[in-house]
Amino acid sequence: MDKPHESGAARRMLRVVSVMLTAALCGVVAACGGSPEPDAKPQVVRLGALVPLTGDNAPTGKRLLEAYQIAIQDANEAGGVLGRQVELVVGDDACDPGTAVVKANEMIGRDITVSVGGGCSVAAVPTLKVFHTAGIPMIIPAANSTDLLVPGYNSVFLLSGTTTVEASHAVAAMESMGRKRLLVIDDGTSFPETIADAAVTDMRDNGGKLSLVGQMTISQGANSYPRVVDTVEETNADLVFFTGYYPEAARVIRDLRDSGFQGAIMLSDAGTDPTLFDQLTPKQEQGVYGITLPLAQFEPRATQWAAKYRASYGHEPGPFTMQAYDAVRLSLNAIQRAGTVDREAVRQAIAGTTPADIELLSGPARFQANGTQPNPTFVLLQIKNGEFALVREVS
Repeated sequence: MDKPHESGAARRMLRVVSVMLTAALCGVVAACGGSPEPDAKPQVVRLGALVPLTGDNAPTGKRLLEAYQIAIQDANEAGGVLGRQVELVVGDDACDPGTAVVKANEMIGRDITVSVGGGCSVAAVPTLKVFHTAGIPMIIPAANSTDLLVPGYNSVFLLSGTTTVEASHAVAAMESMGRKRLLVIDDGTSFPETIADAAVTDMRDNGGKLSLVGQMTISQGANSYPRVVDTVEETNADLVFFTGYYPEAARVIRDLRDSGFQGAIMLSDAGTDPTLFDQLTPKQEQGVYGITLPLAQFEPRATQWAAKYRASYGHEPGPFTMQAYDAVRLSLNAIQRAGTVDREAVRQAIAGTTPADIELLSGPARFQANGTQPNPTFVLLQIKNGEFALVREVS
């Protein structure tokens, strides 16, 4: 069932405090999960990747893993780093906070130098304290909730902007669609809630042509969302911004279109995923847009890499894969520049990275003091004929 919207800031604060306490209680030696003893191989450099490989968000995690594997293969074929081969330690967090804490502690037992995982903000947030306490820097390729910045750790680096930046671009794109009445919907978890709240704040502060007619929260995992349909009809909304993940996005779109809704539907990057192609009919996909990070198939500097990815796996790279590939490359570049696997030295090298050190596929190699990239680029997409069409780049 869906539920009425509550105070987003209050719920997020309670959630962040709760997951941080959980992480602290578990400790860095995996008291919650019984991790194995450190596996010492002095000629190997290990990176850790927590991603969802089971559950509704598994398609995202599997694509991230594919991108990691290409990066690891490329590195080892080039001789590794510091004369050592590179290994990837993979953990399935299932986009679940509790599971993520346990798996993070297990990774620490494997003596990883950098964490390059992070597919879901709700699972990444509770691992922040675990990895920070162990001194392990995190380069996060996909998760970008501002909840990740709340602790203020200097060891967390985001390759995918923030929900505040994404929301601003989403509002600007929606303002240009010629619609008048906007309903904003989230699913109550970290990323969808923070971007929904940021979009509402942006609209109220900047006062464009759009009018906000409502904001509501639904629950993940429901078979249908009749209250969404009722609310759209009650508010006479002609534009819906759904910020949740793609399993729920598909159901919301189907429910709205089947009810006769003819307005536009905007998705956040959590919902803009190729899995939608198989879940929507040509009629249902009409007028469905998404704001997301650049995709390799539309990025000239990623042409060769995208071709290699397709040859390896038989499908397009998809969202966040360039960032995942870059997270590995950036980690190894920092280790090489630091000349050691000492985690603090590597963290400092990551923080001081410049475009002169490495050219990334996903954008400029530079971080601000809070671990975010300056002026990240997003793209506006539209689903047409069962695939993404590029509408324009926004930055």
